[in-house]
Formats: sequence, structure tokens, C-alpha cells
Amino acid sequence: MKKTFWFFILFCFSVPAAYPAELPVRQVVLYKHGIGYFVRAGQLGSGESAQLDFKASEMNDVLKSLTIRESGGSGVNGLRYDSSEPIQNKLAQYPFRIERGQPVSSILDQLKGTRIELEYASETISGTLISARVIPATDQRPEIERVTLLLSTGVWRNLDLSAASSIRFLDAALQQQFREYLTALSGARSLEKKSIYIDSAGTRQRDIVASYMIPMPVWKSSYRLIWAEDTEPTLEGWAIVDNTTGEDWSGVQLSLVSGRPISFISRLYEPRYINRPLAELPEDRAQAPVLHQGAFESKEMAAEEAVQDRLERGRRAMAPASVAQQVVVSGEVPLYASDVPSRLASTAAAAELGDLFEYRFPSTVTVRKNESAMLPFLQQEITARKLVVFREQGSVHPLHSMELTNSSGKTLDGGPITVYEAGAYAGEALMETLKDGDERLISYGVDLGTRITTAFDSKAEVVREVHLRRGVLTTRSAIAETRTFTMNNVDADPKTIVIEHPARPQYNLIDMEPDEKTANAYRFEVTVDGGATVKFPVNEERILDRSVQITNITSDVIASYVSNRELSAEARTQLQRVLDFQRQIAAAANEIQRLEQQIQSIFQDQERLRQNINSLNRVSGQQQQVQSYSLRLAAQEVELAGLRDRLSAAQQRQASLQSDLNSLIESMEF
Repeated sequence: MKKTFWFFILFCFSVPAAYPAELPVRQVVLYKHGIGYFVRAGQLGSGESAQLDFKASEMNDVLKSLTIRESGGSGVNGLRYDSSEPIQNKLAQYPFRIERGQPVSSILDQLKGTRIELEYASETISGTLISARVIPATDQRPEIERVTLLLSTGVWRNLDLSAASSIRFLDAALQQQFREYLTALSGARSLEKKSIYIDSAGTRQRDIVASYMIPMPVWKSSYRLIWAEDTEPTLEGWAIVDNTTGEDWSGVQLSLVSGRPISFISRLYEPRYINRPLAELPEDRAQAPVLHQGAFESKEMAAEEAVQDRLERGRRAMAPASVAQQVVVSGEVPLYASDVPSRLASTAAAAELGDLFEYRFPSTVTVRKNESAMLPFLQQEITARKLVVFREQGSVHPLHSMELTNSSGKTLDGGPITVYEAGAYAGEALMETLKDGDERLISYGVDLGTRITTAFDSKAEVVREVHLRRGVLTTRSAIAETRTFTMNNVDADPKTIVIEHPARPQYNLIDMEPDEKTANAYRFEVTVDGGATVKFPVNEERILDRSVQITNITSDVIASYVSNRELSAEARTQLQRVLDFQRQIAAAANEIQRLEQQIQSIFQDQERLRQNINSLNRVSGQQQQVQSYSLRLAAQEVELAGLRDRLSAAQQRQASLQSDLNSLIESMEF
């Protein structure tokens, strides 16, 4: 039975398969945002197909970026590629199923009515398949598979499948279906591998160039800054690239691009379905078709053409140059001392690509699959200046540093820098991407020969400006602060020390300018001779803005503003008028309070006199004393009348002053 099954499988694949045409990798461009640009080139003969293999995770980027260029033919009509449809869905469309461990008779039994041919040692029998089945084993014989055929003579014949040397379908379409079914099963074993096929559409041989983008590891930069005595330092740059594509890069033209263009993943590979609503028209008489004329121009079409034109220009500007076919240059690279640059055969040519920057290696490069390579892309002198940089980060020692000026004429990609100085290792630093002509500080070691301490002092708040508008008083005041840096250089050589002082919000420097200013710090350069100590104060002031209704400010505060010589004469004059009104209103309020206290005192005394009079009226012989108390009550009533008049006048005066002050404040502005 097993022998028959293998004959059956071999038969299904009996038609020889054509090997796909090769399109080897010719050019690789690696970007800093995790994308690689690949160019493949080769020849495609008549009837041939080229196969490009990718990982399933790469298909979205390939379908988004793939371009095909050809010469010698009529053009590319389209491409085929492996669908992402699940294998169960693919196999469900066939009229049969092949399961694991399934006997051949069970497969044939699904195809009743099919004409097949069985070849035996002595004869070849063909007929229409009626049924196929497994006959269980008995004590006298083993299990056998049997097929029943209807011969052309009308005879039914039972045949032993195990004895047949081959089985063949006489229906070519069914034979092709079996071949496709088994191909799908084979492809399902490698879920990560997906292929794109470029078919030949003409009768002549033609040259094919395919380019696309796929996710790739970011290429990395590392530098060596080699500073010998009495010479400008040499900056040596090496690029680290990783080949994770699963195939060798043999003799490819390699380019590295510095920059971060926008890139994203769009789900193009997976089939996308949209739920559509069910809509039906009411039953009615049939409507004759309407034929609308086609438009030859519209705003949308013009806009789309403009966008496509811009995209095409962008692709032409961004695409690497044509595929170069060069010979791989190999050779030994000698070792070098720490103060002598590497001896390099060649470095990468540099060129601007819009806002990006490209390093292109002049010789072709070979990188085996699952290997990495380290390639030199820069070696030239660069302008540098030795400095000592101090930042307040808990240490009294500053850092050995260099100010690098990119005089290379190229963009320097960011990466680590190993510094060699006077024939010895001096330390390591990190550098951000540096454009041509830009400057950057790098720090690579601690300067133990310099100690820097700081002292802090502040002064009282001083009002600098006062503004009044529609009754709102706005003041701008300042608090002065001084931070003094004491620098002690115990080495014999003089040093240029860069003090980095934080640039804090709401703080401004007083009577001094920094040598440089970064996004969050001031930089001051101070020269300290050998064995000397220098003090360097940084003076700042904090600006505070406050707003308040002037009616809520006491006269004492306004008096302090009036006496402030920082204010303009106009502001002092108008504030003085407000102060005068407030003092008059305060005096009227004091007068009102005094009169109210007098009236209250008389009320209390009158109450006491009335109680005494009531008590004396019950005692005989006290008429004279009662008369005296009555006279005093009458006199107090006269005094009360006068006090009430004065109180009313004071209240009116206070109200009038307040009204005048409100009108004055409303009209004041300075």
C-alpha cells in the first residue's frame, strides 16, 4: 500500500517544474529608521518566471514599495504572489481532501466517476472509478485496498491497488488540481516564506531590475578620534551592518543613509473585508439604463496628478544610483598603533540626498547571510579644540572635553567615539548626528587636576515696573541671585574651562552675555592659568509678574510703590493721587468710627440714668435728684442730635471720596 501511495504522489508531480530565473541582489541601501532598500537585477527569458522570496512579516513593505523596470520587452503587466489566506480556506475549494495517514483508496473514493488508469506487471487497465475501499484483514489474508472500475466494455472489475505499479488520472484538469493541492500543502510547512513571481509576458529575453523596501536592522556608526602631538586630530568612522535577509550579499553596491524619513506599516498583504449593508429597492417597473458622459478633467484629477508628479520627483531624488557591477576588492588591513590612524584601502563617497546624507562605498561589498560587517566610511582630519567642561552634577571635578567642528564636508552620523591622545587611550564619548559646519562638545574623561565649587547668594525682591489699566494694577518685580564658581587648577598648564549654567524659566542674566547658549543652558568660557584659582560669578534675576485690583491694595503698599525710584514720574504721580484719596477715605472712616463710639457711649449713659430715675421715683424725698437726672438726659439728647448730624456728614464725605476714587481709578492708565 505504501509503495502504491508513493507512485501516486510521484505521478502527481510527474511534469517537470521550470527553475525560476535568478535575480541576485546588486545594490543595498540601509537607512537609520529600520528600512533597507534592495535592488535585484537579472535576465528573464521567454516563458520564464523570476521568484523573489520574503518573510511574511516583510510583505506589507514589499507590496508598498516594489518597482519593476525592464528593457527589451513590452513592459510588465503584473505580478503574482502567495496569498496570506489560511491553508484551510485554500484547500476547501478542491473536490477532495488528503488527511494525515489517509489510505489511497479513501482519496480515490472521493472522486467517483473519474477515469483512471492502473498499470500492473502484465497489463494496463483503464476505466471509470465506481468506488475504492479498504478491506480489513482476516486470519487468512492481510488488509488490502480495492478499487472497482467500470470498463469501456461495460464490465465491472475489482482490482487490488496494492499490486498496481502506478495510478494515473486521465483527466488533465484533475491531475493539475492534485498538483496544486500538494503544492499548497508543501508551502504551508514554511509559513514565514512568501514569494512574488515575475512572469515573462513576451517572446524575447529581457533585463529585469526589481527594487523594494523591507525592514532591516539599523546600521550603526562608531568613531575613533586619534590626536597626535602638533597635528590636527584624525576622525575615523566605521559602519556596522547586519545581514539578516537569509541570503548572501555577494558583490553588492552598498550605501548607508543618515537621516530619519517618515516610514510606517500599511496592511496591504492580508485580505481586507468590509461589511456592506443590505439595501433593496422597492418593487417597481424596470428603469432604462442611463449613460453618463465621461469627464476629461476635474479639480480632483488635477490635484491627484500634481501629487503623483511630486511623489515621482521624490522617488527619483531618493532612489540610489543605477546598479553598479564592480569587482569585490579584498586585501589585508594592517594593525595600527593607538596614535596612528587605520590604513584603509578606501572610504565611502558622501553625497547629500535632500535632507538625508548618503555614504556610498566605491567597491562592491560581500556580506554572508546571518553575518555582520564593519566597513570604513570616513577618515580625515577634523577641527577640534581641547576644553574642560563643568556641569553641576554632584562632582567637583569637570570633564575632559573637545569642541568638534565638522570640517569634513560631510554629515557625521551619531555614534560612540573612542579617543586616543598622545599614543594612549583617553576615554570614550557619545556624539549626536553632526551636520557639515556644525559644532558639538564631547566629554570623554574626568579632569582630576581641577576642582570647582559653587556658592549661592540672593537679594530682596525689587519692584521694577508698575502698570495700571481699568483698575488692575500689574507689577513686575525681580529677585537677584548670584552663583559664584571657584575654579582651582592644580596642573601646570593653563586650561580653558566651560561653565554650563542651567537656563531656568523666568530667570535672566544681569549685565553679562554667555559665550554660547543651548536649549537649556548657558556656556561661559574662563581661562585659568596653571596653579591658579579664579572666581567667576553668574548674576541672574527672577522676574515675577503679579496682577491685583488696586482697590484691594492697602495704602502702605501703594506708598512703597510711590517711593520706588524705579517707577516713572507719571506712575508715581497717579499713584500718589490714589494714595491721597485712600488717606482721606481712611480719615473719614476714623471720624465715623469715633462719632459712632461717642453716640454709643451716650446711649449707655442714658440707659443708666433712666434706670436710676425709675428707682428714685419709688422713694419719697428724692424729687430733687430725679430732677437733676432729667436735666442731664435733656442735655444728652441735644448732644446726640449734634453727633448724629456730624456722623451723617462724615458718611456722606466718605461716600463722595470713594466715588471720586473709583472714577479716578477707572480713568487712570499708565
